[in-house]
Amino acid sequence: MSTILAIETSAESASAALLREGTLISREVEGVVTHSQTILPMVQSLLNEAGIPLAECNAIAYGAGPGSFTGVRTACGIAQGLAFGAELPVVPLVTLLALAQACHEQGSAKDVLAIIDARMGEVYWAQYRYEGEWQVIIEPALSAPNDVAPLGVVTACGNGLKAYSAAFQERDFYAHAWPDLMPHAKQVAILGERLFMQGVHVDAAHAEPLYLRNKVALTTRERQEKAERAVA
Repeated sequence: MSTILAIETSAESASAALLREGTLISREVEGVVTHSQTILPMVQSLLNEAGIPLAECNAIAYGAGPGSFTGVRTACGIAQGLAFGAELPVVPLVTLLALAQACHEQGSAKDVLAIIDARMGEVYWAQYRYEGEWQVIIEPALSAPNDVAPLGVVTACGNGLKAYSAAFQERDFYAHAWPDLMPHAKQVAILGERLFMQGVHVDAAHAEPLYLRNKVALTTRERQEKAERAVA
C-alpha cells in the first residue's frame, strides 16, 4: 500500500491528511484566511504522528481546483515545493470529485452533483457516478446557478446550494441535499492513492491549479447583474 500526503485549501477551511497502510489521519483549521501559514505545521504534525519523514511518502496529492483562486494556488505551490524537496511525484485532484467522494461516504450516493460557491453570482459544478470507480458524467463547469443542469436523479452536495438557495430551492435535488459538505484532504488522500496506484501522477514541475474562470474581478455593475440573474 502507498503512503499519500494530501493538501486541500480550495475553500475557507484548510486541511491536510496522511494515508499510510490503510490508516487515515488528518488535520483541519476552519475559517483560515492565510492557508499558507497553517498547512505546513499541519503537515509536520501528521508526519510526526506517523513517525515518518516526508521522503517516505510515495506521492503528494492536492486539491487542484476549481475553488478559491488564492486557495488552489496555495495548495499547488505547497505540494510542488514539498515534492521538489523530497523528490516525490504529485497527484492533482479535482476538488469537485473530492466533494463527490465525501458525499458518497456520507450517504452512499452513487449519482452525485457537486456544487461549490464560485462567488460573483456563479457556481462550480460537476456530475459524477460511482460504480466501484468514479465516472465523470458532466465535466467541471462554471455557470450561473440557474444553468446547473444535471442528468437524471442525483444527490447534490456543496456550499453552492446554501450560497444560492433561492435559485436551487425549487429543484428536485434540493430537499435531500448535503449543503454543508465540502472538499477535504481526507478525500483527496483516498482518491490520490487510487490514482497513484493506477500510475496517474506528474512530476512536481508539472503541478498546476485548475482554473475555470479567467476573470477574477468584476465591476460593481457586473456583480449586480450576475446576482440578479442568479435569483431570476
